Amino acid sequence: MASVAPTAIVDKTAQLGNDVRIGPGCVIEGDVVIGDGCELQNYVIVCRGTRMGSGNRIFSHCVIGGEPQILGVNNPDTKLVIGDNNIFREYVNINRGSPHAGGQTQVGNNNFIMVGCHLGHDCQVEDNVVMVNHCQIGGHNKIERNVWLSAYTGIHQFVTIGRFSYTGGLSGPSSDVPPFMRVASVYPCAIRGLNTIGMRRAGISEESISALDKAYRRLYRRREAGTSMARLVAEMLT
Repeated sequence: MASVAPTAIVDKTAQLGNDVRIGPGCVIEGDVVIGDGCELQNYVIVCRGTRMGSGNRIFSHCVIGGEPQILGVNNPDTKLVIGDNNIFREYVNINRGSPHAGGQTQVGNNNFIMVGCHLGHDCQVEDNVVMVNHCQIGGHNKIERNVWLSAYTGIHQFVTIGRFSYTGGLSGPSSDVPPFMRVASVYPCAIRGLNTIGMRRAGISEESISALDKAYRRLYRRREAGTSMARLVAEMLT
């Protein structure tokens, strides 16, 4: 049975799982599903069209599943789908999908989204992602698994951040980031090396890291004078 604070407002059509805790001042709109064991602290708003798995913790003043921020679109019938065991800290804002791109924003499992982060409409966030305070993720972006976004990272629309990659604080990627890389700065956001720390923490073998380092050096090293692209490709194939 769910535990709902007396000052919370829960629409009668909302579906609450076992052991769900709804804190004071929360608002749960209609057409919402909240799975077993979720905890919503004070003044959390969960908007219609949200589907949430089990074991999620949502801290104070988050807005989950708000309508997409698009001109000319008025409260569309779209979705936000959230997996299991995610943590959303204070003031996180996640928009549901838009009618122009499949209609669904998706967040996977075991993600840690820190204070003040924003996920725009139609984003796809995989598993084990960390977003440090005030990351701003534009619409239509894909954040692959085991990515670490440092504080105040701002990502342009239609960008993919590859798995196990890392952004430095205040970075502004405006194009795709390859897997396993470290990037930093803005305009341009430059590749700075491999995310070896993140890969070791994830248990990736030293042999694999060494192979990725070899590929990185051949792909991104400064080309020596007189070295042709054909020669570089031939070296990579050896």
